[in-house]
Amino acid sequence: MRAGVRGSSNMAASTAGVRVSVRRAMVPSLVVILGATGVGKSKLAIEIGKRLGGEIISADSMQVYQGLDIITNKVTAEERAQCRHHMISFVDPLVSSYTVVDFRNKAVELIDDMHSSNKLPIVVGGTNYYIESLLWRVLLDTAKENKESGDAGDGAQNRKLELEKLAGAELHERLAKVDPTMAAMLHPNDKRKIARSLQIHEETGVPHSRWLEEQRQQEGGDGLGGPLRYPEPCIFWLHAEMKALDTRLDGRVDEMLSAGLIRELKDFHIRYNAQKIKTDSQDYQHGIFQSIGFKEFHDYLTAPESTTQQEKDSLRDKGIEALKIATRRYARKQNKWVRNRFLRRPGDNIPAVYGLDVTDVSRWEETVLNPALQILDSLSKGEEPAFAPIRAEGSDPRNKRSYHTCEACDRVVIGDLEWTAHLKSKKHQHHVRKKRKYDPSCDESKSTDTEETLSKHLCAPVASGCRETAQDHSENTRTAHEEVPAEVHQTLDMSQL
Repeated sequence: MRAGVRGSSNMAASTAGVRVSVRRAMVPSLVVILGATGVGKSKLAIEIGKRLGGEIISADSMQVYQGLDIITNKVTAEERAQCRHHMISFVDPLVSSYTVVDFRNKAVELIDDMHSSNKLPIVVGGTNYYIESLLWRVLLDTAKENKESGDAGDGAQNRKLELEKLAGAELHERLAKVDPTMAAMLHPNDKRKIARSLQIHEETGVPHSRWLEEQRQQEGGDGLGGPLRYPEPCIFWLHAEMKALDTRLDGRVDEMLSAGLIRELKDFHIRYNAQKIKTDSQDYQHGIFQSIGFKEFHDYLTAPESTTQQEKDSLRDKGIEALKIATRRYARKQNKWVRNRFLRRPGDNIPAVYGLDVTDVSRWEETVLNPALQILDSLSKGEEPAFAPIRAEGSDPRNKRSYHTCEACDRVVIGDLEWTAHLKSKKHQHHVRKKRKYDPSCDESKSTDTEETLSKHLCAPVASGCRETAQDHSENTRTAHEEVPAEVHQTLDMSQL
């Protein structure tokens, strides 16, 4: 108990000191809170906001939409009353054209307003590419260049959606004709990204890849894009041991169910989705409809009236289990993004990331809140924080964005690291053995070693039935320089947005 009192006293002193310093110099320029779903990002943001006179900008691509408050885990009215929040529940759920560019433009305005009012901007959310779009100048906004011609806004988005209706192979072929460099970095199935690159070329007359290269060459730019937008941001990464987090995430799903999740899903389905299904226009790939937790209950929500209660209960249970699995998988992808895009980001103009361990929630003040406030206090005074940042163990090897075709498996693989993994996979080896069995002339030992076209780390020879086309683009050139829908893709990469 004494330790708790002493900790609270230190925390109060730290809070008072940093509040004065923030108002005097606005250092850091903003606070960013990263982390997987379920680690308590909003809780920390609210506590910092209350103590330091800050306002919170939600960086969640699903929370911008009205509705599905439970499944998207929006902060409650009580929580919002403790600290002012922005960018929550302001987009109609039937809108599918809200993009990261829209988010960036509005959030930048909010941050500027906060700075002019001497408020500390606190950016928090699980959509990491939204956060990245604020921290770095990495988005290509062709709408600005087309306003005078009247081709901005809905017209541009409609054109992109029109292109997405075409077959992936046709889109990829079109892109290869006007921008072979970009085409070599995109999988033919990535229709959304290919369509965006085609749209950029149509609107500007300049290949998308050239825009990206110019951006990277700006002062302070790096392999992932342009320079930092705001000097000296403070970034916190809330992380936990995965076993503990998995348990917490499963528990959170159970809490959602108790809070009325099924009722919320049924109501939303009746209001916005049932008619789409009748007209075969339902789409789980755009807008709020691709929220984790909605499509997982599709079979349950669309079960015919003749379905027995036992069958409905079974479909409901399957949806619950699918939701838990999808949530755990998403948490891992979020952490992977932080490691690759923040901790291992190439270049020198990289802000420090401070890790806060949230594994043991009973020690939250000790391991999360107090360290965060002390770090902010030190930064506001121009001092080195006592807590060292966790800048990565080292960058990954360069990964050329080579375009590989495995004829044995009948698939396309983008990237040399991915190609190496594919060659070593059991599925590939199975197809190679099968091909050799039915085609004696196919001998893997006669394969040509193409290491000279691959990056140095690539040691596996190209197997029989496979070919590859090397393109001299590192994985670090994959960035989110363009407008993308707000949804979170399963294999999302900023370069492919």
